[in-house]
Amino acid sequence: ARIDLHGRTQGEAHAALLRFLRKAQRDGAKVVLVITGKGARARDQWSERGVLRRQVPQWLKLQEFRAYVVGFEDAHVGHGGEGALYVRIRKTDDRRRTEE
Repeated sequence: ARIDLHGRTQGEAHAALLRFLRKAQRDGAKVVLVITGKGARARDQWSERGVLRRQVPQWLKLQEFRAYVVGFEDAHVGHGGEGALYVRIRKTDDRRRTEE
């Protein structure tokens, strides 16, 4: 499974990513692709570039994502390289073990 967060605000991207990871876990996915983009273009001169590229890895470390995420790493160049991440999905059984 994959999600492309290009063109979304931080708020939209955060909510969409959390929904996506919940569904991926329910569906039994082991690894998913999260495309953040490289931040090559800003919408206007006041917009910051590469915000999602920097923010998504930070979000994946947050408590609210820990139930779904085991770890993550940059994707292969063919899947987006530095503009994408492979995210390893936690099995639902793993969550119970970490809470015990």
